[in-house]
Amino acid sequence: MRYTYTPKGICPRSFDIDIEDGKLNNLTIHGGCQGNTKGIELLCKGRSVEELITILDGIQCGNKGTSCPDQISKALKQALNNL
Repeated sequence: MRYTYTPKGICPRSFDIDIEDGKLNNLTIHGGCQGNTKGIELLCKGRSVEELITILDGIQCGNKGTSCPDQISKALKQALNNL
């Protein structure tokens, strides 16, 4: 399943997410700090969606109230709800 998510409160403009058999097959982050986003993409690839939600949910970036990882967890939750 391919899913596109528009994050809120962070630098990236959108996430493209591919989920297969409960695992994150591919994550593409559009915008943001390229070094960090490429690292996040690679670290998430192949992991269980449920595991990623647990790991990434609630991570904060400064006083923004969210972060790139937190927004990825929100995107994954929303993608699961749309299955």
